Parts: sequence; C-alpha cells; structure tokens
Amino acid sequence: VQLQASGGGLVQAGGSLRLSCAASGRSFSSHAMGWFRQAPGKEREFVGGISWRGTRRDYADSVKGRFTISRDNAENTVSLQMNRLKPEDTAVYYCAADENSVSGAVTYNADAYEYWGQGTQVTVSS
Repeated sequence: VQLQASGGGLVQAGGSLRLSCAASGRSFSSHAMGWFRQAPGKEREFVGGISWRGTRRDYADSVKGRFTISRDNAENTVSLQMNRLKPEDTAVYYCAADENSVSGAVTYNADAYEYWGQGTQVTVSS
C-alpha cells in the first residue's frame, strides 16, 4: 500500500499550486483522506480532510477560503488546490489515509491515519 504525493514546488506569494496524491495497492474509496503539513521546527498540522465520497470536507482555519481538497475514487487520487499562497504556507505537505474512518466523517488527528505519503515540499517566497 503506497501513497505518492506530488505537485510541490517554489511559488511566489499570491500564487497557486495543486498537490496530488495517488494511492496504489488497494482502493481507498472507503478511507477518509487528509493533507497535513510540517514546517521546520514545528509540529505536523492538519490542513484539510475529506470523507469517503467527498460529501464532507473541512480545513484548518489558516487555509479556509484558499485551499480546496477533492478526491476521485475511480482514479484513487486526492488533491489539494492551494490558492493565494502565503510564505507561512511553506512546509512539507503529506497526504494520508484513515482506513478506520466512518462514512461521512473527516479525520483530524494525525495519529488516526494509518497510511502516509512521502511528503512534497512547498516553498512560498515573499
């Protein structure tokens, strides 16, 4: 079972990036999916999460209105569209899957996720 994150890079403040996470080895259509990030010297933090069928999505207050999480269960992918990026968004971004989630729920706690991608670096310059 693998999660492969991609799409990170260097962007100027105010710009956009789209992160993608491809799952392989099994279907993740019955897993809550999430994006987390970790900046140097800081703890890993929740960015956004999405329920099994995408009926519920939620975000950290710091990214609400700028980031959008989505998923395509047919393709076994989850994405994070990041707009109006700020220097404080600079971090390594990780996608994750929670196999013990229930339908319609978003998982907020990193410890609840069983599967993690390798991370992709996002750097926003001022």
